[in-house]
Amino acid sequence: MKKIDQAAAFLAAQPGLFRCPVCLTPYAAVVGHSLRCPNGHGVDLSKKGTLYFMQRAVASEYDNAMLAARRRMLQAGLFRGITDEFVAHLPQTPQTILDVGCGEGTPLADVLRQRNNTEDVAIGFDLSKPGINLATQLASGAFFCVADLAQMPFANQQFTAILDLFSPSAYQEFNRVLAPGGQLLKVIPNADYLIELRQAIFPAGSTHASYDNSNVLNLFQQHYPTATTQRIRYQVPVPTELFADLMLMTPMHWGADESRLAEVRVNPFPAITVDVTLLTAQGV
Repeated sequence: MKKIDQAAAFLAAQPGLFRCPVCLTPYAAVVGHSLRCPNGHGVDLSKKGTLYFMQRAVASEYDNAMLAARRRMLQAGLFRGITDEFVAHLPQTPQTILDVGCGEGTPLADVLRQRNNTEDVAIGFDLSKPGINLATQLASGAFFCVADLAQMPFANQQFTAILDLFSPSAYQEFNRVLAPGGQLLKVIPNADYLIELRQAIFPAGSTHASYDNSNVLNLFQQHYPTATTQRIRYQVPVPTELFADLMLMTPMHWGADESRLAEVRVNPFPAITVDVTLLTAQGV
């Protein structure tokens, strides 16, 4: 079956999951390869089986090379310790999962592979059209779309779990689409996230030489005072052939001196530290 037909079947099996970004009314029907709302607004599936919900063009800073490098690093296990914790926190019962800012799709695919529950419903979305196109290449069973975090094209209280891995947050929207009793699982970097790369690229004392997550953490806790926190820290081997991908996959190199980057490239290190905090909140 073609991807566009598979996507149409997914939409037909999930009536009311999406809502129209124009009039905010839940879609009423799948007509051919299009979603139609009661007020006549529609959105068409692409040949890749994705939906494009953006009302205006938005440029993404993540280009194809950066996304491809990120995929190679993630498939080598960079975020495996994080996705393992996602899986551990999700009930074994069927879940309706939303991956916010899913990028090229590997973390969501890893969660679904580990869960191996054919009754799960999973959607990933991102602003990056190239990222979503890459995500469709994975045999994950998830549905992917291009959408805006600030105005998500999903109906109220549809998701039992929201995964937010390093993405910005729109807490009002999260609360709107999260089902009562559902979980918001948000991961934020700690000071030692990719610390070996940060210390190699930026001189001590420079603006980018350190990272402080306190503003993000405090804002989350303001919205969810009863949230729990869990530190996740581990090291991942970096094969020499993937070192260039490690340097390219993160925005860290955007603010770096090119001569310094060249020096780091010829002096690869054997492992990288993943140091993050998992924030968990319950829907009300």
